[in-house]
Amino acid sequence: MIDHLGIEVADYARSRAFYERVLATLGHGVVMEVTREMSGGYEGCGFGPPGRPQFWVGKGSGKPGSGSHIAFSAQTRAQVDAFHTAALSAGARDNGAPGLRPHYHPNYYGAFAIDPDGHNIEAVCHLPAEIEP
Repeated sequence: MIDHLGIEVADYARSRAFYERVLATLGHGVVMEVTREMSGGYEGCGFGPPGRPQFWVGKGSGKPGSGSHIAFSAQTRAQVDAFHTAALSAGARDNGAPGLRPHYHPNYYGAFAIDPDGHNIEAVCHLPAEIEP
């Protein structure tokens, strides 16, 4: 159900250093970093097993504590499209139309919306279109 989640922080460098130290005790480290240039304004890093960032710490345009980022797993790109359509028709604000996000990886297909309480929600499918179930 949950693919990954992220929190908005006030000082990215400080928070990264904090979580690197704390999560190392559990065997986790940074497995991906995104720069502002890559993502259009967000800088952050994902912790988790190799190649699988599951907990993100970063700084974007929001204020710390202003909302969380929660990404839900989708089995197909059509499900991502349907999620986005349903979110908007249920009152969410668009935060990124369905599409590929190759700065994460070549097959990252996601869609984003801001829920009524200000949380950034996402549906994501990691499979190439040709091998979806």
